[in-house]
Order: sequence, then structure tokens, then C-alpha cells
Amino acid sequence: MSGKKAAVLVGVLAVIAAAGGAGYYFRNEIKEMIPFLQDGSPADKVYVEKVSRVMNQYSGVSNRYNGTVESQETYEINVDSSRTIGKIMVEEGDLVEEGQTLVTYDTSDLKMQIQQINLEIESINNDIDNYNKQIDMTAKEAEKLPVEERFTYETEIQSLRNSISQKQFDLESKKLEISKNQTQINNSSLVSKVSGVVKTINEKGTDEYGNAAPFMTILQTGDYRIAGSIDEQNVWTISEGQQVLIRSRVDSERTWDGVITLIDTENPRQGDNNYMSSDSDTQTASKYPFYVELDSVDGLILGQHVYIELDLGQQETKEGLWLYGSYIVQDDGEPYVWAANDKERLEKRYVTLGEYDMEKDEYEILSGLTVSDYITWPMPGLYEGVVTVTSEAEVDYSSPLYNQEPREMGDDLYDVDPGMTDDMGGTEWTDDMGGTEWMDDMGEGVMMDDPEMPENTDASDGEESDADAGVMPLSAGEAEVEE
Repeated sequence: MSGKKAAVLVGVLAVIAAAGGAGYYFRNEIKEMIPFLQDGSPADKVYVEKVSRVMNQYSGVSNRYNGTVESQETYEINVDSSRTIGKIMVEEGDLVEEGQTLVTYDTSDLKMQIQQINLEIESINNDIDNYNKQIDMTAKEAEKLPVEERFTYETEIQSLRNSISQKQFDLESKKLEISKNQTQINNSSLVSKVSGVVKTINEKGTDEYGNAAPFMTILQTGDYRIAGSIDEQNVWTISEGQQVLIRSRVDSERTWDGVITLIDTENPRQGDNNYMSSDSDTQTASKYPFYVELDSVDGLILGQHVYIELDLGQQETKEGLWLYGSYIVQDDGEPYVWAANDKERLEKRYVTLGEYDMEKDEYEILSGLTVSDYITWPMPGLYEGVVTVTSEAEVDYSSPLYNQEPREMGDDLYDVDPGMTDDMGGTEWTDDMGGTEWMDDMGEGVMMDDPEMPENTDASDGEESDADAGVMPLSAGEAEVEE
């Protein structure tokens, strides 16, 4: 090879080497300029959500409980167990007025009894008439005899008079019996003493749990309240005096304000939800009723079903874009969020913050983000270039991103970029002082004060060795720089 050609070749190689070194040094900038270089591990995917949806989910959302509009007062109706129900005149849910007939008794037996008693009264009256006739006849016979011989007749007359007295007593008893039966007939209807809504009708006399219950209950029209129930696992999450929001099931924008006035833990109700106890026995969870007093009842209907929510300020509206604080990273002094770019890759999206709502932990976003952007929660180990998906079913939680090795003691000084490796497969770590640690496939590494690519190579090539450069091999979890 001629000297000229050799010189040209050396020059070309020098240019390639220089370009390679510069390319390595500016690798992060190059990655940002060339989108396809931002790809991370093919298995790593992260789920992103629209900002507008994130805020709908996290701003003031609380547990919901089913509730029913009921009256502050409940009117109970009980029937005479000794009597037979003739007809129930209303149904559950019916509106009733004061004085309206609710239930009628069967009076057919009473009427038959009265007829029978009237026959007995007629017989008694006949007996009394016969006794009076016998008295008259005996008295006439006695008048024909001398006074000293009338004793037998007088004794017979007295006996007849006693029989009449007994019959008259029986007659009065029968008349009282008729009067009693007639009273029951006249009172064979049960009427409502209040206006309201029929809540329950219980012909068995017991509720679904076997407890004694009134035959009928009516929710009196007037001041309303909301009756809800909560299971035993969550009953301690609410308290009396707590502000709540009542939301219509039909129109979610229609709400009423209220406060919990009573949590009735003294009267649990057995629910239909089963749960497993620690000893693996299936048990039935109890539910406890609680009641809400309303500031206003306008627009509510007795018996209406509603939702009960704890009032966390979800009705308050703010102008602009507000984002939950846990989505914003501020470790490096420049706040950013992890957002999906137009290449469906994860990137750090720097934002300008405005006001802060301490109560809700929300920041006002002045610039850098819109409600139509997609973001993810900043979990540990995220890096730019991760594939973003809008369906959580596409995320493989067995991928390296979600199964990172625990870091050694002292590793909190390093910020790892898992997408950057050297030519030999080693991984670069950078500490807060600008030093760079290179970890090879065997788990060994060195710490360089200069953040650039280490210049030391194999001593057999005539370059400086590690010992000459004053660099010591690192053991796992250590980073020591020789003075």
C-alpha cells in the first residue's frame, strides 16, 4: 500500500472514531432527535390515561352507598291476631291520605254469631213468658185455698220467679255479646291516621330475618331523610356529623347536601354478602343502617332511590387544568409528568405549575399539558421510550419494567437509565457528583470522575491500565474512587 493511500485510510478511521466518540457523548440528545432510538425494552409497556379522565377519577371520588328517601316519622299499623283479614286495600308504594281505609277484617263469622244469639234471645224471652204464665196460674190456684194451705203454691211461685231472673240475666249477656260483635263489625276497617307512602306490608308478622315486624308501615309525608346501609367492614369509615352529598340516580348532576345524624350500630341487619373469615369459614356480613338529614328536600320524592357520597368537595369547580400532585415529578427542580408523545412513546413532559390546593393535593397546570394528553403515574423505573398503550390489558406485568431487582444500600445516589448500555452489554449509572459507573455483565464496575466514556482499555494494547488511572474495581453495592 502506498504511503498516500495509508495516510488517507488513517484519516478516514480517525474521522469515524471521532464521530463515534461524539455520537456516544451526545447519545441522549441524539435519542431525543431520532424517535426510533427512544425505544426501550420490547416487553416494557405502560398504561396511559387521558388527563381529563384522570381528573374525573381522582378529584373528589369517594365510596357510594345506596340510599332511599324516607320520612322522618314512620307510622306502624298492627292488626288483631285473633281476627281474620278480609282485604288489604293498598299496596306497597301507594300514596295514602289520612282517614283512608287500609285493611278490612272478615265479618261473616260475627254476623252469623249475631244471628245465632238473636235466636237464643228469642228462646229466652219465650221461657220468661212461660214462667210468668205459670206464676199467674199457680197464684190463682192458691187463692182458692185457705191461707195456711198456700205454702206449697207460694214456694213454687218463688222458684218460677228465680228462673225468670236467671233468664233475664242470660238475656242481658246475650245482648252484650251482640253489642260486642256489632262493634267489631263496625270497626272492621283499619284507616290511616297520617298521609304518606306505604313502605311495607307484612302479612306474616315477621321480617326477612325472623324478627317481629308490624303488619304495615307508612312513611309520613313531611320532613324527609335519607336511609342508607353500610357493611361491617366499612362502617368505621363514616361518622355522625359527617357532611355527605346525595346524588340522583336518574340525573347525576342533581344533588342535595346533608349530614349523617345517626349510625345505628345497635341494630345490625344480616346482609346477603358473604365473606371468608380467617379460619376459612363462610360467614354472613352484617349491615348497619345510617341516616342523613338534608338541608333541602326540594325535588325529592318519598321512596326515591339515591346515592350517598362523602362530601370531599367534588361539587366545587375550578377554572383551568388541575392535576393530582402524585402525577407530578419535582425531584430535579423542574416539574414534569410522564406523558405519551405522538409516537406512542413515553417522555418527560415538563410543565409550568400555578397554584396549589393543599386540601386536595392538586396543582394548577399553566402550560406544558392539556386535557387531551395521555399520562401515567410516575412509578419507579420509568424511562423515556417505553411503549405507551391505552388498554391496560396490553400491559405485560411480567416484563423487566415491573420486575426490577431491589437496589443495594447506597444506590439511591444513582439514577439509572435502563435503555443505555455499552458495547459489551454493561450498564451506565451516574451519581449526583457527575461520576459514571460502568457495570459489566459479571456485576463488576468502576467509578470514573469524568462522566465521559472511560478511556482505559486493556493494558496489553499499550493503553493505561485501571491501576495506572487510579481506579479500583468495585464490589457489589460499593463505589470507591482512589485519591
